[in-house]
Amino acid sequence: MVMLKWDEDTKRLFENGVDQGVLYLKKSDGTYDKGVAWNGLTKVSESPEGAESTAKYANNKKYLNLRSEERFKGQISAYTYPQEWNACQGKRAPMSTGGTPKALAGVTVSGQARSDFGLSYRTRIGNDTEGLDHGYILHLVYSASAGVSSKEYQTINESPDALEFSWDFDTVPTTVAGMKPTAHIEINSTLVDKTKLADLEKKLYGDESGEATLPKPEEVFTILGLTAG
Repeated sequence: MVMLKWDEDTKRLFENGVDQGVLYLKKSDGTYDKGVAWNGLTKVSESPEGAESTAKYANNKKYLNLRSEERFKGQISAYTYPQEWNACQGKRAPMSTGGTPKALAGVTVSGQARSDFGLSYRTRIGNDTEGLDHGYILHLVYSASAGVSSKEYQTINESPDALEFSWDFDTVPTTVAGMKPTAHIEINSTLVDKTKLADLEKKLYGDESGEATLPKPEEVFTILGLTAG
């Protein structure tokens, strides 16, 4: 028998930070367009809803609990955003009508149809000996859509500050073979095979042989070593 121990060296883990955000616009065929780096990303808040309990009674006593489906949603905050994000927040450029359609550069019109998107980002894992260099969790978000955002422009004064944008987002779960549909996958760099994780990151971030893209869940699992059968 082995007695449990608490707070051993290297086991005092914590999470902090967010970095390496990538935006992937969703195409009409359900796949994702090439990814673009999201500079100025300050926060991704995860606030799932659902999994609410409904009690059922029989024979004058509690019989069981039924839980509703869980839905992944949250909020994105940033000091700036890639131009591709305009399609996700309902801003479109006017298009020429004659010949080959061409967008009017530098002009956007609000209140247009919103594109769905995928997102990847990292949160750091720290411990008591390595700090935030211990590892990270890679987050993959599928079939998301952004809501409206408010902006408040103020006069520049003796305490200038940068305007921070924020958008609420909701998701539609995507099919996952052998599991319930989901819109969110987490990959822990301290637990998965390092070589396979590097292969996945080549897909997500691009390399000399291919553009950055968001693979479907089954492809993610295969890259990380899950085998059929």
